[in-house]
Amino acid sequence: MSHNTLGHLFRVTTWGESHGPAIGCVVDGCPPRIPLAEAEIQSFLDKRRPGTSRFTTQRQEPDAVRILSGVFPDPDSGEQVTTGAPISLVIDNLDQRSKDYSDIKDKFRPGHADITYDAKYGLRDYRGGGRSSARETAMRVAAGAIARKIIPGVTIRGALVQIGARAIERANWDWAETARNPFFCPDPRAAADWEDYLDEIRRAGSSIGAVVEVTASGVPAGWGAPVYGKLDQDLAGAMMGINAAKGVEIGAGFAAAALSGEENADEIRMGPEGPVFLSNNAGGILGGISSGQDIVVRFAVKPTSSILSPRRTIDRHGKETEISTRGRHDPCVSIRAVPVGEAMMAIVLADHYLRHRAQTGA
Repeated sequence: MSHNTLGHLFRVTTWGESHGPAIGCVVDGCPPRIPLAEAEIQSFLDKRRPGTSRFTTQRQEPDAVRILSGVFPDPDSGEQVTTGAPISLVIDNLDQRSKDYSDIKDKFRPGHADITYDAKYGLRDYRGGGRSSARETAMRVAAGAIARKIIPGVTIRGALVQIGARAIERANWDWAETARNPFFCPDPRAAADWEDYLDEIRRAGSSIGAVVEVTASGVPAGWGAPVYGKLDQDLAGAMMGINAAKGVEIGAGFAAAALSGEENADEIRMGPEGPVFLSNNAGGILGGISSGQDIVVRFAVKPTSSILSPRRTIDRHGKETEISTRGRHDPCVSIRAVPVGEAMMAIVLADHYLRHRAQTGA
């Protein structure tokens, strides 16, 4: 199975399966002498960890990360720092329940990757999906924690802005609220409404989709490159690479199709410290290059495919049948996709920062 690596100068390769003994990643291209401790990585993993509320899967995984290589005590300070060598990270899987999947081992789950993995490889790991499982994203979050340490002065934050058809009121946006509710929601009124809504969905054994928004502030103008190294191109690819993502937009996104040229153009004035944009329909990227504004990316996540409601399907022998998926699953997988989206933003920006510095010396 190929294509398990993301990035150019900052490269992340993940490995492992949902019900295997462990998952891990190798981060290559991290500059040397950057302080790095397991606790710094763990703080981001704890945001994605399952079982933290009734609105996520109750699989109990501590997701305790271990650094196996690529760090060494600094000879001057004694602090553990990166060496410039590949950084290997591992997380043990401790709470697999493979027996939960034994009755569906020959059936293809609608909406899942079962049928396409079987068509491509001639076999599939029915125990939670193997490589197609969202369990793999824990390693993206771990790698993203390292990426954040590479990009100076950049703040990356994510939020859930819509569940089903219920969107937040942007006038109520408060970043501090994302740490006060289980949804990473910036609107306290929407978060309260979502609690009752998701309880209903969870009790029905169903699931629902959502929209995640990720913002990067402090990115200077100049990152990204024409024609096939555009920053928005790589961000879109990274976000679409997140499990269950079905759409990505940057800035005004699809809404730009309904705007006039006058409405869409981000007018510019001269401020005391340089150009000032009067709006941000471009999402902080023009011609594939960062403009100095906030970079704003949204991605839509489909409903969790593993649900209790019986669905029509076929088995691996071509026989028509029905399936309902038991086990522990997220009623809205998008909740835990928020820290994953932040990590993918960080990984892409770290890569583009190093590429920009290599080309321009800045």
